[in-house]
Amino acid sequence: MSLTDQLPKKVVDNMMARDAYSQWLGIEVLSVAAGHVKLQMTVRKEMLNGFGVCHGGVTFALADSALAFACNSHGRLSVLLNASMAYPAAVNEGDVLLAEAREESLSNKVGIYSVTVKKAADETKVGVFSATVYRTGKNFLDTIESEEK
Repeated sequence: MSLTDQLPKKVVDNMMARDAYSQWLGIEVLSVAAGHVKLQMTVRKEMLNGFGVCHGGVTFALADSALAFACNSHGRLSVLLNASMAYPAAVNEGDVLLAEAREESLSNKVGIYSVTVKKAADETKVGVFSATVYRTGKNFLDTIESEEK
């Protein structure tokens, strides 16, 4: 495996190790490639809102984590500029959710991504997320190394 092929996984592994919120959500990284990631999580009781369904913020957070991992997988520190999400179906306690982030467009300074969130059991689409990120000039792994010193 070339260094280019290893970079996305190395970046995502480092991000996940430092991401207490994604860990609390119970996110598992299923696959990683440059500009693309698949995640999974199970909805727990403490993630439900007053109507007994999954809080939209939890679904948004899953999609946001998928975005963060995908857009930083190139090794350039990238930050969110704008995001929106539609919720076409409800999510219940015990549902296993799959989030897949895809790079739609990438330039030197801007990346555009889409994330689809589905129920694993029947592939019902429960979230459609789109986002624009700003790509800084900083190398992600260099930033982490300087924090550790």
